[in-house]
Amino acid sequence: MSHSSLLIIGFVWPEPQSSAAGSRMLQLIQQFQSQGYEVTFSSAAKTSENTFDLNAINVNTKPILLNDTSFDVFVSELNPEIVLFDRFMTEEQYGWRVAEQCPDAIRILDTEDFHGLRKAREEAHKQNTAVSIGYLQNDTTKREIASIYRCDLSLIISEAEMDLLIQQFKIDKRLLYYLPFLLEPILEEKISQLPRFEARAHFITIGNFLHAPNYDAVLYLKQTIWPLIKQQLPPTAIGTELHVYGSYASQKVTQLNNTKEGFIIKRFAEDANEVMQNAKACLASLRFGAGLKGKLIDAMQNGTPSVMTAIAAEGMFGDFEVNGFVEDHPEAFAEKAVSLYTNSLIWKQKQQNGFEVLNERFNRLHFEGTFYSHLKTLSENLQKHRQQNFMGQLFMHQTMQSIKYMSKWIEAKNL
Repeated sequence: MSHSSLLIIGFVWPEPQSSAAGSRMLQLIQQFQSQGYEVTFSSAAKTSENTFDLNAINVNTKPILLNDTSFDVFVSELNPEIVLFDRFMTEEQYGWRVAEQCPDAIRILDTEDFHGLRKAREEAHKQNTAVSIGYLQNDTTKREIASIYRCDLSLIISEAEMDLLIQQFKIDKRLLYYLPFLLEPILEEKISQLPRFEARAHFITIGNFLHAPNYDAVLYLKQTIWPLIKQQLPPTAIGTELHVYGSYASQKVTQLNNTKEGFIIKRFAEDANEVMQNAKACLASLRFGAGLKGKLIDAMQNGTPSVMTAIAAEGMFGDFEVNGFVEDHPEAFAEKAVSLYTNSLIWKQKQQNGFEVLNERFNRLHFEGTFYSHLKTLSENLQKHRQQNFMGQLFMHQTMQSIKYMSKWIEAKNL
């Protein structure tokens, strides 16, 4: 076996400037490289102008095909020690092939976020009702949990999702590993260089528009929250705008632009740090979604306090003070946004909270050693670990392998 070799199968090629998922993937790559792994990244997706140059960080790249035995040859020759699936959809497509060609490889699922939870919240939001167990038991959840069982380990980004999977779905916690965003600590030197309260202006929100929760959040700001903020802003803040940044802005997004109302669609931010540093406050008005929110991390790293919904804040702060305010009621959300925007004392305290959260909860150095030890133990006890995961064996049984046989049928049809 080629030790210290890692294959990542990407749902997409990483775009750290476009999405938190892209940043997360680069953090994982860095984590494995620091452990001495040689990393190969493969994907069947097309690249775009925003695709990160993985070769620049010594990652080998290999485009692959769906429903094609060429992947079997490739993975067999590479013979990696670990295969990491980027989201359950890639595990469905390639997991059985990896298991057949490289039975001794550790199979890890990076969930990114719990897609089944996001789907449940989206459906409940459409029906204007609370999320019940009925909403949670959707087809996406069933597919994702089957994928978790088929893998040796699943990386979970949020403590809230860890709790849900263990308590609600009774998943053996040996199959799960909490690994949030892995960030460099923010040092006093960097903090001292950030623009101060007086040097900043305007509100900001940021996020990839292909992501349904982000589009809904912008619509909610436009229709409900921003008018309330505008009403409450003092005369000294006349001319204050809300700047909306995000990649992949379609016409339904750009048509929300209204200069007169100060609601400005800025589209893709070439430098998210720069635009975040110039803003006085970040608004994260998500009404559904899952995982950890990259926009809140961007805000904390650039010393920008935030007003957010409970769903936006979920899993982010633990027992620490929030870098702003958590409000679900639109009037209260607007009121807190105005107080943050106009009161420098509150603003500075909330900013400081954010720095503490970054350094205490997401410092990559806190996770590096324990993650490495966990993988080492898993590698040494892989057979026993799999024997204790009988549900995983069930899901790998041929009667449960509809995806495998569909893939073989598509391949035969394409010949």
